[in-house]
Amino acid sequence: MNTVFDALFSAFANLSTPMMLFNVVWATLLGIFVGALPGLTATMGVALLTTLTYSLDRDAAILVLICMYVGAIYGGSRSAILLNIPGTPASAATALDGFPLVRQGKGALAMAIATLGSMFGTLVGIVMLIAIAPPLAEAAFGFGSYEFFWLALFGIIISGQLTHSGEPLKGYMAGLIGLSVAMIGSEGIHSYVRFNFDIQQMNGGIDLIPAMVGAFGFAEVLFAMTLPAAQMVEKKSVRAPIRELLTSVWGYKRTVLESGVIGTLVGIIPGVGEDIGAWGSYAAAKRHSKERDQFGKGSQEGLIAAETGNSAVVPGSLIPTLTLGVPGSASAAVLIAALFLHGVRPGPMIMFDQPEMIYTIAVMLIFATIAMGVFGMALTPVFVRVLKVPRTILMPLVFCLCVIGPYALTQRIFDIWVMFFFGVVGYVLRRLNYPMAPLVLGIILGSLLDKSLRRGLILSNGDITAFFTRPVSAGFAILIALIILFSIPPVRRLLQFKRRGGNANSQETSDGKE
Repeated sequence: MNTVFDALFSAFANLSTPMMLFNVVWATLLGIFVGALPGLTATMGVALLTTLTYSLDRDAAILVLICMYVGAIYGGSRSAILLNIPGTPASAATALDGFPLVRQGKGALAMAIATLGSMFGTLVGIVMLIAIAPPLAEAAFGFGSYEFFWLALFGIIISGQLTHSGEPLKGYMAGLIGLSVAMIGSEGIHSYVRFNFDIQQMNGGIDLIPAMVGAFGFAEVLFAMTLPAAQMVEKKSVRAPIRELLTSVWGYKRTVLESGVIGTLVGIIPGVGEDIGAWGSYAAAKRHSKERDQFGKGSQEGLIAAETGNSAVVPGSLIPTLTLGVPGSASAAVLIAALFLHGVRPGPMIMFDQPEMIYTIAVMLIFATIAMGVFGMALTPVFVRVLKVPRTILMPLVFCLCVIGPYALTQRIFDIWVMFFFGVVGYVLRRLNYPMAPLVLGIILGSLLDKSLRRGLILSNGDITAFFTRPVSAGFAILIALIILFSIPPVRRLLQFKRRGGNANSQETSDGKE
């Protein structure tokens, strides 16, 4: 325990310099604005900022990206509450009760509740990050090629299943597209060039940053330009008394803790994301609430559950990112690329090579949370004005960053064309209602899946049964098989029919007894 406190204190001392604190301020504030503006997402903000941190030292670059991530997830609540338009997908559940509260003249109270909920959710996640990450890294140190193959496949499958639960096939197809992209270029064992289509620039594969900037940046620009203009709510918002605010939050302390734990656990599941954390926390709060009839009509409990849940996913998603090298969300996937860019190698060896990194990132999250709370409480009028920025001014600026960022990293025109290609593909997929998270996870995990599969076959002399006989591998294989089986529409309908039939039979039995 003393070692943990010593590591945290050392990280706190290293990050408390004036320059680092200045980075916390501007990066968190920029993240809040990015999240608040409809059409800009946390993943896009982190991807664009990654291209601009190349000249910074390791800790400063990671701190800036963490603050952008935390700020953007929180910032989405500003437009969700004021406009009924979630600034990020993670804030969709926030709009259900935040916007009705604004219409009731309680906009300031709604904004303050969302701010405190986001702060508490992130803090719960930070505690669980410190408690879970080190032992998980030590457990993962015993993983071999067989386990990492199934872990990579599980990340892609589960993100496809949960992101679009109604149409899991589209999630699986998006994941396969990402895997196909990851197969381009020199493979990781013998450096044999594959699928380069005689284009020499593709011999080294598709760089992750241009692909992500295109899929999340340029595609968002194209998609946002097709959306209708947002309208601000006209009713004046009355400033909430501090006593009412604290009473409201204290009255829902169980919901805050429950939502924080749910959000963190959702974040640990590879590739699921903040939106699932918000909806899961919202559903759990509604199930246990004494005022469930108010949910969707301006419930303060529903608002705080949604905001606590989506913010808790941020530190939760960093747990598998740091210890397994498997991103917990799309934004965490971009962070993996940034960590490699700045000399940090996520995975089981992080506790041996850079054991202080987990605690350093925990302190970075604490700084970002404090800055988020201060700005969230103090700058509500500014957010209202920023949301009125015309899209015709904002989107060209974002497009310029999409072009400049990838080119600045490598000075290759080819990377700009990669960005354009993935931007158009991402836009088309979004119009067809395909999720982006499995696509990104496929690109990120494709190399791990490919190398683990072939290393495992080499170790077993081509015997594929080795992937099913080790306990952890067998567990992952069974879990993946069940997930795919239950996502098949006829199977789901059969299960629903049996459930309804069982309820009907029990009802008939009880009627007969009466």
